[in-house]
Amino acid sequence: MIKADFGKAKDGTPVSLYTVTNKNGVVAAFTDFGAILVSLTVPDKNGGMADVVLGYDNVESYYDNGPNFGATIGRHANRIGKATFTLNGKEYKLDLNDGNNNLHGGFNGYHKRVWNATSYVTAAGETMEFTYHSPDGDQGFPGNLDISVKYTLTDDNEIVIAYDATSDADTVINLTNHSYFNLAGHASGDTLKQKVWIDSDEFTFADEESIPNGEIRKTAGTPMDFSVMKPIADGIDADYDQIVWGKGFDHNWILKTVPGRLSLVATMVDEESGRAMDVYTDLPGMQFYSGNFLDGTEIGKGGVPYIQRSGVCFETQYYPNAINVPEFSQPVLKAGETYRTATVYKFYVR
Repeated sequence: MIKADFGKAKDGTPVSLYTVTNKNGVVAAFTDFGAILVSLTVPDKNGGMADVVLGYDNVESYYDNGPNFGATIGRHANRIGKATFTLNGKEYKLDLNDGNNNLHGGFNGYHKRVWNATSYVTAAGETMEFTYHSPDGDQGFPGNLDISVKYTLTDDNEIVIAYDATSDADTVINLTNHSYFNLAGHASGDTLKQKVWIDSDEFTFADEESIPNGEIRKTAGTPMDFSVMKPIADGIDADYDQIVWGKGFDHNWILKTVPGRLSLVATMVDEESGRAMDVYTDLPGMQFYSGNFLDGTEIGKGGVPYIQRSGVCFETQYYPNAINVPEFSQPVLKAGETYRTATVYKFYVR
């Protein structure tokens, strides 16, 4: 692991960039500001290397990070309707940072804070572990929460993300990674010709404010059907309520996973470069987001403007607004128990 200066947080706290390399020459870089994945350089079918995640060159650019490039999102990823929920008979009010709703924890998300960082080598590969203490009442959520996010770069060209957390009171927790992937390289333009498969037959309907209400729809016969691999462009501008309201794909697919058991849930392929990525998780849902709100105003690494759909996200998660929909799997962590989940992004050529 190589540690380098990455600037300072707004309060003057020094921020570092940590770079790890596996035996195949795959290079991953992380920062303790937000436990963010900054870059990930992987080979193509000819051995050419490219950074396949969107991001910035310095910590100052991550201060705002409206698109949440590479971010560790918490305490609750995605949306909570009306920015309120009830737990154990008590109502909790959160930031209204997405219209009438709460998004990704609120105005002061975990990706805007400096985490503690350590590195070590395991049998699986070199690991960067980031830890953070989120006090009771932080962002409006109950419970003192201690979080660990471990990124391991394996010699199988995987980024394994392991999440662990404990709380001294019942709380809501739903952590995810918000990396944007472009398998042609972060500077290559849009991803519309790249192909995606998702192991799902259903998704959670979302209203015009992107809030699920409990309705579940079948993907068959709709633009949301990725059960057979297809180009991202296919259906992204369809005249279908979910696509029109979301301005493209920005929805939660219902996965066929079993809690505690990693399953292959999605694949992305760039046929020109030959790069492919598999996504594994043990969580019940995944937000596939096609970068609809990128518009060229975000200037990324190397001065590259990130145009619309120049990266896509595979955010593994509990369903959005699940805490307000009792029939959904609940993102509730009981006091003294351990929240533990994992997601894997595996890269290869085909």
